[in-house]
Amino acid sequence: MNYLAKTFSRGSLLLAVVCLMATSASGQSTRKQLRTANKFFNKENYRAALPYYDQVLTADPKNAKALYFAGISYLSFDKEKSADYLYRAAELNPKVDKELEYWLGRTDHINYRFDSAIEHFKNYQKTIKPRNVERKEEVAQLIQYAQNAKREVANPKDVFVKNLGGDVNTAFSEHSPVISSDYNYLLFTSRAEGATGGKAAEDGEYFEDIFETTRTGEDSWEKPRIVAGGLNSVGHDASIQLFDNDTKLLLYQSINNGDIMVSERQPDGSWGTPKSISDKVNTRDFESDAYITPDGSTLFFSTSHYSENGDLDIYMVQREKNGNWGNPKSLGRTINTRFDEDSPYLSADGTLYFASRGHNSMGGYDIFASKYDSVARRWGRPVNLGSPINTPDDDTYYRLAPDGSYAYLSSYRIGGYGEKDIYTINYIKNTEVKGRVLVMGDSTLTLPGVELIFNGVQADNRPISYRDVSKPDSATYSVNVLSGRNYQVQLSLDGNVLETQEVEVPVVLDDTTTVRKDFFITLDDTTAARIARVAPDAAVKDFKMENIYFATDKYDLRPEAIQELDRIAEIMKANPTMNISIEGHTDSRASNSYNMTLGQNRADAAFDYLVGKGISAKRMVTVSYGESRPAVPNTSADNMQLNRRTIFRVLERDEIQKGQEVQ
Repeated sequence: MNYLAKTFSRGSLLLAVVCLMATSASGQSTRKQLRTANKFFNKENYRAALPYYDQVLTADPKNAKALYFAGISYLSFDKEKSADYLYRAAELNPKVDKELEYWLGRTDHINYRFDSAIEHFKNYQKTIKPRNVERKEEVAQLIQYAQNAKREVANPKDVFVKNLGGDVNTAFSEHSPVISSDYNYLLFTSRAEGATGGKAAEDGEYFEDIFETTRTGEDSWEKPRIVAGGLNSVGHDASIQLFDNDTKLLLYQSINNGDIMVSERQPDGSWGTPKSISDKVNTRDFESDAYITPDGSTLFFSTSHYSENGDLDIYMVQREKNGNWGNPKSLGRTINTRFDEDSPYLSADGTLYFASRGHNSMGGYDIFASKYDSVARRWGRPVNLGSPINTPDDDTYYRLAPDGSYAYLSSYRIGGYGEKDIYTINYIKNTEVKGRVLVMGDSTLTLPGVELIFNGVQADNRPISYRDVSKPDSATYSVNVLSGRNYQVQLSLDGNVLETQEVEVPVVLDDTTTVRKDFFITLDDTTAARIARVAPDAAVKDFKMENIYFATDKYDLRPEAIQELDRIAEIMKANPTMNISIEGHTDSRASNSYNMTLGQNRADAAFDYLVGKGISAKRMVTVSYGESRPAVPNTSADNMQLNRRTIFRVLERDEIQKGQEVQ
């Protein structure tokens, strides 16, 4: 063997030894990280455990144990990732843990795979020892939850659920929203960083504290700040309800195993030191949430004090003539079950909303509603508010806004910022859809007497239908339809279907929005011959186009202006010989030369938008009249608004040619 060969051989041996040592060290490091992760896992501190599991999986992607425990840990933070990890663990090692089928069922359930969840739970049931009655009952209940969820999700309600956004929600848990009577001040509870004491509890979350924020826009809030003063303790504190003209606050504190407290707003605007609401309410056991009626005479609250198995039940207590609270009374078995009932809220119409793990819950807490029958003196059977308000995970703290137009909700659901988030719930409303029925290619030929039938489906797929007939004098129609869906619109004349068109109606959450939609119909010769022209002497230039309006000193297009421009673009596409003049106007403020430029900018804004919608620039001319042609005298703010406009005028062919020559 020559020198090079000897050197290579010794080098290879040295390399092998180094690699073996590195592999051994890496293995030791991985085992240490896994032990550390499991230590946090066993304390249910999943947030602290996850970084260690992820380190293990970076070094060893096929470590079934790390995948399994990380999958369980991710259940509260990332439901889809939880399922991915657990199924990867099952594929690598189907016997990774005797509880695998249970956790596969849990992750499938919260990821809306209900049939698969039921199958896994049934497989797991076969492994439970006969004497483990409690576990058998739990899994039987989980199967029932999955069956309930499957039914509710298949029959959703027309509801719009919206995350309150990143101004308020964080990767930690936010819940218990409390809104002021003017809608602009929000109190809520968070386990995010910045809580009192700045330290975490055993589960890795910071202790619950009450935060406050002020509205800055329809969907925006100031950066939340912890409520100053004595409202927050070193333990858990949670907001419950503003009352007595927003001068008092019900809150929860974890003292004495959990009590309901009251704080009063001080002259300087701060909140005073909380005091127990009453020893008739607070006991040595757990009181979690409450609601006081506006007149201050009745308090509903959740307590574990009177239950046999330690679950929460809802009780009520009434104020006596001397101002003290009387003895608590249970709301009865119609409301209270052997599971937890919590978070009571009584609306202005007498409906009791509450969260329950019992009844026909989809899983965890669901929101239920019940009305009191004053004749029979009992509460009505609770009704599950259904999907999408409720989910297969916990949904709690349902609170209506002061006018009842929408509600707040705390929920673990897919698509949030981390754990529990605060959401708003709006019931989707009807909106007016109106317009005209016209002949394709000739916008002066209107079609009266056309029957329009809007066919659609509700969220639960039940069919809905709305009808109108275009008016004899104007060929206009108007229907009030449920918003937030597509409609197939059947247009018929004299019982004969002319055609069917599709219309998308956006989600509407208020009572004032109107959607404009003109229908253009292509007529065959036979049908056209039967139709008389409306206003036979009318010229194309008389076609009605609405003005669009602008804010002071602005030429930005408002949403309603864009809606009208979309309609104009549709008309021009249906009438390829139509040409228009776009004319910009201003009010009388500023100089004449400045207003001429501003008027031109307003005309150009409409011109550019129509070009962007596919209308040829050769079919349009723009002109500015500045302040020289007011629609009304500039004598008031309302009049000036009417003068800040762009108008549209249909031109004869020679007019647009002259206009282009001038340009």
